[in-house]
Parts: sequence; C-alpha cells; structure tokens
Amino acid sequence: MDYKESGVDIKAGYEVVDRVKKLAASTKIKGVLGGIGHFGAFFEISKNDYKEPVLVSGTDGVGTKLKIAFMADKHDTIGIDAVAMSVNDVVCCGAKPLFFLDYLALNKVVPDAVEQILSGIAEGCRQSDCALIGGETAEMSDLYGKNEYDIAGFCVGIVEKSKIVDGSRVSKGDRLIALPSSGLHSNGFSLARKVVFEMAGYNVESRAEGFEKSIGDELLVPTRIYVKTALEIFKSFDVSAVAHITGGGLPENVGRLLKDGLCARIDASSWPVPRIFNLIEEKGEIKREEMYNVFNMGVGMVFAVRETDEKAVLEKLHSLGEKPFVIGSIEQGEKKVIIK
Repeated sequence: MDYKESGVDIKAGYEVVDRVKKLAASTKIKGVLGGIGHFGAFFEISKNDYKEPVLVSGTDGVGTKLKIAFMADKHDTIGIDAVAMSVNDVVCCGAKPLFFLDYLALNKVVPDAVEQILSGIAEGCRQSDCALIGGETAEMSDLYGKNEYDIAGFCVGIVEKSKIVDGSRVSKGDRLIALPSSGLHSNGFSLARKVVFEMAGYNVESRAEGFEKSIGDELLVPTRIYVKTALEIFKSFDVSAVAHITGGGLPENVGRLLKDGLCARIDASSWPVPRIFNLIEEKGEIKREEMYNVFNMGVGMVFAVRETDEKAVLEKLHSLGEKPFVIGSIEQGEKKVIIK
C-alpha cells in the first residue's frame, strides 16, 4: 500500500507545480520576488510609491457555478471567476490589486485538467494586472466526487490611506453610474440551475430560443473584471463609493454604500436586462423583487459620483470602451435601496 493507492498522486502534484510556474510567470508585475514553489510568497512594496500605504484584502469562491463546469466539462474560464470575485471587491475600496493566491481542492490531480483551471486564474490575473504568486492544490478523493473540485482564492491590494473609497463621502445628490455585467457572474446559481435544468428541462447543450450560445456556455460566461476601468476613474475623479454587485444583487450591495438618512433610488428601466435573466424569471415564475435580490440583473459595478462629475465620468468611461448607464441617485430618506 502506498499514498497513490490511497487516492493521492504526489508525482501528479509535482507536475502541476511545474506547469503553474509558467502560468504564474505570465502574470509577474513589479514587486514580485522569487517564484512559485517556496513555503511562502513574497511581494515587495516600494517605500517611494506610497506615503501611508494601506493593504486591502478580499477572498471568495465561485459557488455552485462549478456544477455547470462539471456538467459541460469546460474548465478554462472558471478560474477567471475566482479571480474576479476577489479583485473586484478589492478595487471597490480604491485599492490596486497586487497579488492573488488560489486554493484548488479536487478528487484527483489530472495535470491537463488542472492546467485548464489554472490557466483561467492566470488570465484573470492578467486582466487585472495582479500577480499570481502562490497557491495550493489538494487531492482529496474521499471528499470530492469523480471529476469534482472546488476553487477559492484571495487577493491583496494597496491604496494610499487618503484615497480609500469606503462610502463615507456618499451624500444626497450623488449619481449612480453602472457598468454592465457579462451575465450571471458567480452568484445565484443554486436558483438558476434549478430553474434551467429541472423546471425548464434544458441541458448544457440546449439552445434556447433567442440565444446564440448553448445554455451551458451562456451560464459559464466569466465574471467581468472591472479593475483597470475603476483605477482609471479613481485617477481623475473623487468617487464617493463603489459597489460590486454580487450576492444580494443591487439592494444588498448598493445598500452597503448608504448612511443613515440616505436612500438609493434606482430606475429599473435605465439599462437593458440580459436575456438570460428574463429566461430564468419566466421559466421559474420568479417574482421580479426576488430576481433583484438574487441576481445582478445586468449590472456588475456601480459608482456613486458627484452630480457635477456625472457628465465627465460618463465621457471617461466611454473613452475606455465601456457602455455605462446612469441608473439612479442618492436621496434623503430611509436607509434602503428603492428599485422601480
């Protein structure tokens, strides 16, 4: 009896480490010291770049979106989701993501399959100018079913203390400018899967009316990464607050920006809701209020900016290739988000 016979292939793990070294190298940025493989990962912060540096961290996973990847046997984008969920949170605080570490636990280490997953992580890091500097791959055949895995990670970013964006500057009259999502992103999949596969009877290869992609591909569209756009906006404008629209949708996440005595009024007709949300709502006979409480409904990130900056912010976003829309404003009232 040896370790491999008990379910853990050490040599396959070593091969994965060798492969991830190449992927990590493609994400290297200023500050990275050394490479993958030591007991810890190193990142240097130059004392010349910041007067009062503040580290900002975020961690998250992908949730049951993984079930879709298993069903479709498609694993090259799920890593983008894992990175996006953390870096988008970090940039909401005004911070530039510096580095990312992943944790991948799976039934069996198959180097080619693991490389697909990790290639997505590297792509997410490149999209956010964030270095992949370490991680862990754990083979646990007793815990995960055949071909199953879980993935999570965390990001550390940095911001000048005087430039932290924490919502403390939100005030009456601020305008809410949104950036579109690419789809469901990485939230609401327990409900989405039940509706799409159980109630509607689709499978991952089904092509629903009006859709160019299969249902599987539509659901697996990776979470948009907003880091580069957000950092450009921070350079030019005094942003009151930023919300990453994840679990809890607009009510929960825009609600985080509010102080006592302020409410957010959102006009639901001010942006186009992607077809996938309409399909879920119709096939599941889900109330509209529930849809907004579970899904992003086509809004991935929201900036609260001064009314006097609205036009300039929109122009800047358009110049960056974005398609923003003004979805509402901050008003005096009971602390809540009103969507009508």
